[in-house]
Amino acid sequence: MRREAVLKIFSEIPTLSTERLTLRALCPVDAEDMFEYSRRGDLTEYLLWSPHESLAYTREYLKYVGTRYAVGDFYDWAVVLRESGKMIGTCGFTRIDTVNEWGEIGYVLNPDYHGRGYATEAARAVLDFGFRRVGLHRVEARFMEGNSHSESVMKRLGMSFEGYERESIFVKGRYRTVGKYAILAEEYKNEG
Repeated sequence: MRREAVLKIFSEIPTLSTERLTLRALCPVDAEDMFEYSRRGDLTEYLLWSPHESLAYTREYLKYVGTRYAVGDFYDWAVVLRESGKMIGTCGFTRIDTVNEWGEIGYVLNPDYHGRGYATEAARAVLDFGFRRVGLHRVEARFMEGNSHSESVMKRLGMSFEGYERESIFVKGRYRTVGKYAILAEEYKNEG
């Protein structure tokens, strides 16, 4: 897999559709919907980033994302409800290793929409895109110990638990243990 090919794919990030969702490029119009959830401490407890302090901060972040899309090195989609057009989160790849042909998937969903299967639906679309369009051999997902909601999504995607990295990251003033799941392209083909 060539890095240039991945950059080309993501420089014009395609829109993905599922039964209930549209996954599309993040854009400035998403600022209010994103701020609605990104300001919440309960959401960011298990994330690497802290709550957004203001709507202006979210707007600046979305401008930055636009610059990353332009060069093809940002691999995240806005998760939008097809029926209402409301942006309820993001889902995509936090990184792609073109040498070893693997990616790490991540997702963040407004807690007001948890428990409805949206995270799994979005992540399944991204997983499918990674294997079929990008040509990944392996997709990983990580979660901070205690984040059972995120871990449940990984299980529903058919990923296998590979273990814990004890106190492997220092986040928000303390060391956190991280669990890892993964699925191989061949396993994914057999799932579907």
